[in-house]
Formats: sequence, structure tokens, C-alpha cells
Amino acid sequence: MVIPKFPAGKPSFHVVLKNRVNQYFEETGKNLTGDSKIIVKALILIAAMVALYVHVVFFTPVWYLAVVECALLGLTIASIGFNVMHDGSHGSFSKYPWMNWVAAITLNILGGNAFMWNMKHCVIHHAYTNVHDIDDDLNAGVLLRLSEHQKRYKVHSFQHYYVWFLYMQLYVFWIFVSDYKKYFRKRIGDIPLKKMTTLDHVIFWKGKLINLALYVVLPIIFTGWLNWLVGFLIVTQLGGLVLSIVFQLAHTVEPMSFPLANSVSGKMEDEWAVHQLKTTANFATRNKLISWLVGGLNFQVEHHLFPKVSHVHYPAINRIVKQACAEYGIPYYEFPKMRHAVVSHISHLRKLGQV
Repeated sequence: MVIPKFPAGKPSFHVVLKNRVNQYFEETGKNLTGDSKIIVKALILIAAMVALYVHVVFFTPVWYLAVVECALLGLTIASIGFNVMHDGSHGSFSKYPWMNWVAAITLNILGGNAFMWNMKHCVIHHAYTNVHDIDDDLNAGVLLRLSEHQKRYKVHSFQHYYVWFLYMQLYVFWIFVSDYKKYFRKRIGDIPLKKMTTLDHVIFWKGKLINLALYVVLPIIFTGWLNWLVGFLIVTQLGGLVLSIVFQLAHTVEPMSFPLANSVSGKMEDEWAVHQLKTTANFATRNKLISWLVGGLNFQVEHHLFPKVSHVHYPAINRIVKQACAEYGIPYYEFPKMRHAVVSHISHLRKLGQV
């Protein structure tokens, strides 16, 4: 595989953005990483997850309360992924490297693997967003067509109907299939994994065993096989749906571009920053509750342009980036409401299923 290259902008829009954002941090005296608010949020979410887990598994309530608690547990797990793990994996959770490592490694307790996530998300997806055959986020299996460059099958005519069921399987597929495929194939899509150290291997298997013990073995022992199965499905199906929707609304909605590199030069059409702006969208940025729950991932434009900056700063950076885009005539995509982005995503899937 030939990895495409991005041309240098003349003048570089990326440099313009970086200078303006750096100026903001210099004037305010703020640190690029998270502040005390993100620590408090992390503690609240982790405490909520532990409390819900302990009560459901060891003090199993009546069925209707257990259903509610399992649903809340699934949502809390997703929110920890958005708020704690995600910033930690980008090194933006804290100015202290050890705290970023701890935040990132929470993914291993939740069932995933921080090493695989870093390679798939932080390295590949962020560098080559929406680039066919490189961005593994577009490779959702034969049943989903997310880009016009992917082969179309008759079944795709119905993908905007059955996609919700597939999204609900994301969490289960992630922890039981996807990570293992990457591990044993030693590649993500067609891109080889970087060499894993002995410690990386140990952490991979230790995390998987801890997850099995916490979410399969112990619940079966204390609640019974059937109760575990129902609870496990509620947790993972709801968690998978939320995770899928939040990430899909960022890159697979109608205005998004899915550019290809020039077949001769191997270069992309736009410089990297402009590429990010054409392949990424925001949603519901004025909704503080959504922003809190999804860890600022409704500010995907700012996150992709400045992944090393904590999500607590995205609302301020949002205004800076918007103004720069308006000045330079570069598109900036943002849906005022989350439902508008969901409708656009459905429309995107419907059109790809027909053409």
C-alpha cells in the first residue's frame, strides 16, 4: 500500500490556525490539557460505573430496576470512553504523562485495548480521515457502505434501516472480535501494526482476561446465566449504539468529502488542515449536556485539528476556527442540533445504498 501525502499549503492554513490557537492559550494562560473539571468528571463517571456494577452484580435488584441500571451502566461506559479514555489516548487529559497513560488504559478495563486504539484511531484515522482503504473507520463490513468508493451491493439499499442493529453490535464485536483480528493479523486493514513490546502483549492479554472476569464470569456466578445474558446485552447493545452514533456523526454525513490521492503523484488535493475541515463535522455544540456526556466529541472539527488539546477548551477554539475559515473561504460544517446530524447520516446511507 502507498500511503498518500498531503501537499504544503501556500500559505499554510494549518499554520494560521495554530498561531491563532496558540495566541489564545498565551493570552489566557491556560494549559492545553485538561483542568480540574475533567478530573472531577472522570471521578464522577468512574464512581457511577463502579456503583452500578456492584449493585447490579452483587446486590441484584428486582428485574425492572436491574434493567434501568444496566442501561445506565452501558451509557456510563460509553461516557468514560468519550471523556476519560479518549483524551488520555491523545495525551490531552493531563499535563502529566502518567495520568494520560492511566486515562488511556481504562479502555482495557472496559474491554478494548489501548495499543490497538492508539494505532487505529490516533495514528491512522486522525492522519487520513475518510481516505478510502486507509481510514479503518470506514471499513464497517460488507453490510455497510459508508463511502462512494466502496463496492455497492443490493443489500445496501436497506442499510439505512438495519444500520441501527449493526451499530448496537459495535461494542461486542470490538471486545470479542476486532481487537483479536488486529492482534493476530498484526495489521489494521492493510497497514501493519507497529511492533508490540513484551509489555504490550502482557497488557493486551491481562486486559482481556480482566474484562472477561468482570463482565462474564462474575455476573454469571452471582446472578445466573440468563440474568447475565439479558444484562450483558442491555449494557453492550446500548453502549455500542451510543458509541457508533457519536463517531459516525462526525464523518459520515452528507456534506462530508471522501477524497482520493492523485493516482500519479500520490498526493491528496488539499493540505492536511483543509482536508480535516472537508471530512469532519460538528453537532449540537451549544448543548452543554451533550458536550459534557460525549467529552466534547460534538466538537469534532476542533478535535481533529488539535487532538493534543483537551476537550474542555473546544468551545473557545470553535470560535477561532470558524472565524479563520470564514476569512479564508474554507468550508466549516456544523449541525445546530444532534437530530439534524442523525437525519443527515441516514440520508447519506440511503443515497449510498441507491447509487
